[in-house]
Amino acid sequence: MSKRRIKKVAIIGSGIMGSGIACHFANIGVDVLLLDIVPRELTDKEKAKGLTLEDKVVRNRLVNDALTASLKSKPSPIYNKKFADRITTGNIDDDLHLIKDVDWVMEVVVERLDIKQSVFEKVEKYRTPGTIISSNTSGIPIKFMNEGRSEDFRKHFAVTHFFNPPRYLKLFEVVPGPDCKQEVTDFLMEYGDKFLGKTSVLAKDTPAFIGNRIGIFGIQSLFHQVKELGLTVEEVDKLTGPVIGRPKSATFRTVDVVGLDTLVHVANGIYDNCPDDEAHDLFKLPDFINTMMENKWLGSKTKQGFYKKSVNAEGKKEILTLDLDTMEYRSKKRAKFATLELTKTIDKPIDRFKVLVGGKDKAGEFYRKNFAAMFAYVQNRIPEISDELYRIDDAMKAGFGWENGPFEIWDAVGVEKGIELMKAEGKEPAAWVTEMVAKGETAFYTVKDGATYYYDVNEKAQVKKPGQDAFIILDNIRKSKEVFKNSGVVIEDLGDGILNCEFQSKMNTIGGDVLAGLNKAVDLAEKDFEGLVVGNQGANFSVGANIGMIFMMAVEQEYDELNMAIKYFQDTMTRMRYSSIPVIAAPHGMALGGGCELSLHADKVVAAAETYMGLVEFGVGVIPGGGGSKEMALRASDTFRKGDVQLNVLQEYFLTIGMAKVSTSAYEAFDLGLLQQGKDVVVVNRDRQIAEAKKHALLLADAGYTQPVHRNDVLVLGKQALGAFMVATDSMQASRFISEHDQKIANKLAYVMAGGDLSEPTKVSEQYLLDIEREAFLSLTTERKTLERIQHMLKTGKPLRN
Repeated sequence: MSKRRIKKVAIIGSGIMGSGIACHFANIGVDVLLLDIVPRELTDKEKAKGLTLEDKVVRNRLVNDALTASLKSKPSPIYNKKFADRITTGNIDDDLHLIKDVDWVMEVVVERLDIKQSVFEKVEKYRTPGTIISSNTSGIPIKFMNEGRSEDFRKHFAVTHFFNPPRYLKLFEVVPGPDCKQEVTDFLMEYGDKFLGKTSVLAKDTPAFIGNRIGIFGIQSLFHQVKELGLTVEEVDKLTGPVIGRPKSATFRTVDVVGLDTLVHVANGIYDNCPDDEAHDLFKLPDFINTMMENKWLGSKTKQGFYKKSVNAEGKKEILTLDLDTMEYRSKKRAKFATLELTKTIDKPIDRFKVLVGGKDKAGEFYRKNFAAMFAYVQNRIPEISDELYRIDDAMKAGFGWENGPFEIWDAVGVEKGIELMKAEGKEPAAWVTEMVAKGETAFYTVKDGATYYYDVNEKAQVKKPGQDAFIILDNIRKSKEVFKNSGVVIEDLGDGILNCEFQSKMNTIGGDVLAGLNKAVDLAEKDFEGLVVGNQGANFSVGANIGMIFMMAVEQEYDELNMAIKYFQDTMTRMRYSSIPVIAAPHGMALGGGCELSLHADKVVAAAETYMGLVEFGVGVIPGGGGSKEMALRASDTFRKGDVQLNVLQEYFLTIGMAKVSTSAYEAFDLGLLQQGKDVVVVNRDRQIAEAKKHALLLADAGYTQPVHRNDVLVLGKQALGAFMVATDSMQASRFISEHDQKIANKLAYVMAGGDLSEPTKVSEQYLLDIEREAFLSLTTERKTLERIQHMLKTGKPLRN
């Protein structure tokens, strides 16, 4: 990578995308200059205040209003609200000259060529030669945007296409201009991956690039199939959601969220600009879409699309569904298919595809037609939109949230079977696919020595996928590097003396087998290795302890067994901290309850930026019992400083548990005391997380890691804190802010975090706190209200408030 550094960027255009991109650059620590146009007229409020069009507050109104709206939106575009201070706002007329000091200028204005050309003309007046300039266009050809620009401008110009919302969707399409220097292209590709945390995909300057070309084809294909197969909106969303590794919003709900007008704009662009596309007619909008556009049923933004929120005759809220035959809204219908029932015992979507295409019902027919169309389309896009097939898969996974890309699905079905499905629909395999099969290649992808290889159409052979050296892909090494396995974990050798313990339970919950696996991992690491990483690459790190097991023991009143189980959990967490080798936790996604407690006890946490961490046990009527309550009391004690009101410090940690606070990012977890400044680190690109955790394990080992000494110096406040907390909970219960049961839980937590009813502040051991934590946890499991909450959680997956 070149020595080019990005310290400051300018974003021109502060709409939803512009503000979102500005926030994401602020997320990673870059200073941002966000500019937009000057308003042409005053608002009534501005007139009432006597302001004029020359006042700065008026001139920056559009950009400030847009950024404020973005920061208030949910999900939030910013990792931590204070990061917004890294964004400076201004307007194009007064402040464009400031771009002379930035390292990258990005245009994010409306999709009109004339406006973009006008912006670039102004930018060129102030831009410092050598500065990167890019456009976030979703499809305007670069040769038109480049027209009339200087040689230096053209050499440093590319499209850098983010997907909305920029913080959450990982696709970053890089489309170099015809004169763009290779060094600039290489820099943008690596910057997107390493710094922005994206999947950088090199695309050609073709309409809609890669992600939208394939994604819109998939949606348009469904639009045409839905009536052909007599399917309802609900049925299509059932068939195209999590069962095949797609988001819960599936197809029609996704269109509602994105906006039908946005989809239509891209589809029309492809239809108009790809006359030679063999599926050209498929991009023509069906009648029901035209009707919806005329009625302005655009989705969430107009409060109705394929779905519509309503209030029924009984005053209850319900979601209505559009009937595509009558074009009227009706009550939702349940979608059920026999083929889907056959996949219920198959955990991974990639393993379901063979079963789905073999279905004997309407669902099976749908999948056969759907995948045949998709396989036929993507094979013909090589080399038109990409020379390498893996880029198409990467784009669909990162931009549309697919768990598996089209060629990966084709592999799962079987290459020969995929060809058979296509031929049944009157479609022929592309010449390169026929040639590949004739050469004896049986898959688009293979794994060798822990690395992914793909079939390269030009080389006519399997070639190593580039960029993997910075990653450790557990799927690729699991079988060949397995050291130990039980039903809860797989322990793999990451090389260089570092082990990884990977959870394999449902939702990565922590039960007996996972705890046994963690202990085994420490045993193995202490004997023959240098360090241990606890990490996985599932959807979530861990949603917590196995509450089903706790519920069964409590219902059967097997309190001795439950006590032993909780002690085993506590002892395992303690062992994470007090082993003779460094233990690194690598949380991502949800790291709740026991998953959070494990992270709290690691020597170091290497967290993915998108980590939602919290001690949420209050929701099932208990307190954290795996060392979480103890640990928050310990961290409060370590935070006490001379002159602090110690009770106020302890209260913050108490409220983190009592209010079941969950961080909205890893950065917010620092504010909650769940991660520690100066010790724990954050990785923006989750694909790099395991490799980064391994590096930190090696650093600690190489620095001469010494087994820590058990703590006996935790300062607890005793009756001083206990009394204050109990007065507060009594007041809250009397005011009906909390129920009697909530008060009981809070008081138990107060007892633990105060260190019991000691008469004065006292230094105690961790084990002392663990013992009273366990006692409090067990006493709560004897409560009927607690069992009701646990049962409700098991049935619905949601906490019950009494």
